[in-house]
Amino acid sequence: MTSHSASSALPSSALPSSTLTSYGWDDDWADAFAPHAAEGLLPGRVLRVDRGQCDVVTADGVLRADTAFVTPNDPLRVVCTGDWVAVDPEGGTPRYVRTYLPRRTAFVRSTSSKRSEGQILAANVDHAIVAVSLAAELDLARIERFLALAWESGAQPLVVLTKADLVPDPVTLAHLVQDVETAAPGVPVLSVSAEQGEGLDVLAAVVSGGTAVLLGQSGAGKSTLANALIGEDVMGVQAIRDVDGKGRHTTTTRNLLALPGGGVLIDTPGLRGVGLFDAGGGVGQVFAEIEELAEGCRFHDCAHESEPGCAVLAAIDSGELPVRRLESYRKLVRENQRIVAKTDARLRAEIRKEWKRRGAIGKAAMEAKRGGLR
Repeated sequence: MTSHSASSALPSSALPSSTLTSYGWDDDWADAFAPHAAEGLLPGRVLRVDRGQCDVVTADGVLRADTAFVTPNDPLRVVCTGDWVAVDPEGGTPRYVRTYLPRRTAFVRSTSSKRSEGQILAANVDHAIVAVSLAAELDLARIERFLALAWESGAQPLVVLTKADLVPDPVTLAHLVQDVETAAPGVPVLSVSAEQGEGLDVLAAVVSGGTAVLLGQSGAGKSTLANALIGEDVMGVQAIRDVDGKGRHTTTTRNLLALPGGGVLIDTPGLRGVGLFDAGGGVGQVFAEIEELAEGCRFHDCAHESEPGCAVLAAIDSGELPVRRLESYRKLVRENQRIVAKTDARLRAEIRKEWKRRGAIGKAAMEAKRGGLR
């Protein structure tokens, strides 16, 4: 279907303006929306959600809509920032979001509840920007955690090291970038200074081609970065505590903002907890070198702990693989297995079987050791 025929499937009242197109509307979204257009509903994109309502940008501008019809018990199925939705035409009070279109990508983390539910943070994202402040010591394990979720979402991750002006020595800065690159194989790493404008042109070029979401802890400089990309102070900025280099939550909701150079940006609140949620594929991509080494292990179910013929442990011994990387990999794999096992009975049984197998091996080893000491 051509661009003209896709658009003509919508009634005149729902034809997307250049404003809506600038928020990412395209022929594929038009095709997906056609059944809702036939019902007289309008297309729009969710800019923010709070207190049972949301701001939606449409061809006619931004409107406030009720989310009562798109607030199910499943937190993965609630409407969220970045969703493309079908809203009531003008006339109804209140106007409702009736449904949302199938998501192309979704950034999901586990909730803090003991039920191991997932929480969707942003939808239809092309680039996941992990903001990391250079004002504090790098936490490579946390960067790996963010990247696992980013890869799992279907978006292309990018690590942005903010506040680069605080590291004036170019050699030191290069070493920091290299450390992050080692923890982020296949992921671009960019150092920027929003205060001095360094690196912003490169970042703006990257995010101009779609939807980007800004992720990171409080104090990572996300709001400052958002303001710099947008070219005006649309996001509040708060001072960083001198004690620990952390900031308070400047952003309290997830906001979708149009960028002057093209593309849109979703700014998110600082994330204290970044729990994995069924992110096995993402973990595998973050630790691609370990997954590749594992293919050379003698046993296909090698746990890379003490098994003979383990290619991963051999890489540790030779210095090819840092011990920290393997420890971080093991931690994220175990965490992800626990989350998945709580909702997957078959996997729970497999994990219990594996625990018993390793327990038996350990017991046999201890008995053999005692026999050798007699």
